[in-house]
Amino acid sequence: MKGSFDNQVIWITGASSGIGEALAYALAARGAKLILSSRREAELERVKSNCRNPEQVKVLLLDLANTASLEAKVPAAIALFGHIDIMVHNGGITQRGLIAETEIAVHREVMELDYFSYIILTKALLPHFLERKTGHFVVTSSVMGKIGTPMRAAYAAAKHALHGYFDCLRAEVVSDGIKVTIITPGYIRTPIATIFGDGKLSYTMSDQIGGGFSAEKTAEQIVKAIRKKAYESYVGKFMGEERLALIVTRVWPGLFTRLIPKMGVPK
Repeated sequence: MKGSFDNQVIWITGASSGIGEALAYALAARGAKLILSSRREAELERVKSNCRNPEQVKVLLLDLANTASLEAKVPAAIALFGHIDIMVHNGGITQRGLIAETEIAVHREVMELDYFSYIILTKALLPHFLERKTGHFVVTSSVMGKIGTPMRAAYAAAKHALHGYFDCLRAEVVSDGIKVTIITPGYIRTPIATIFGDGKLSYTMSDQIGGGFSAEKTAEQIVKAIRKKAYESYVGKFMGEERLALIVTRVWPGLFTRLIPKMGVPK
């Protein structure tokens, strides 16, 4: 629906590529004013220039891994348009490695980026929403926030933590006019940094990600979830294996555990 976000100010982290970039285009096309954040200025400027009405788009550099710097970014973001209506938490890192072979430092790094960065920004922005008696937190989690599979312990732990935190936040602020939507993507065809058990980084897509749902179609699904103010919304292929895993886990958790060895270790 064109114009459905007219003049709403939306702050998107992880906006320089993938889901964040696609979401920027989808929201800009619907009239939103955007604040785009990541640590890559040149890429943010590219996304801005490709948005409809780029004069309604601001760039705010932000490094989610540097959690000590995040609180100060919130007043800077508010000052760009005078207020913020919707905060989209989207940046992050994924992980591959058996638990027995993954260093504790890797768990800390993933948790710092995928969990603590989100809650630091949320806690700093919350007084602004409370004062205005309106606001909407949109949180990009993952199917791995609902299930557990081999090789993904650090990532799944961080995403599970997001569900716990933001479910509690929703319960606390429901009477203050503030909404919380958790987005649960399946496999989305988009580049994402992967950290391995020994701490090495890679930007190569896994087999599952390479065959995943497009970022553009995912963005359209997220836009619908935001507009409906959904509590939680799965995005991705309608009946992909990850959607089936969610259903099986919810209805027959023991069955899913027995099926994992037959599915093989994710690549």
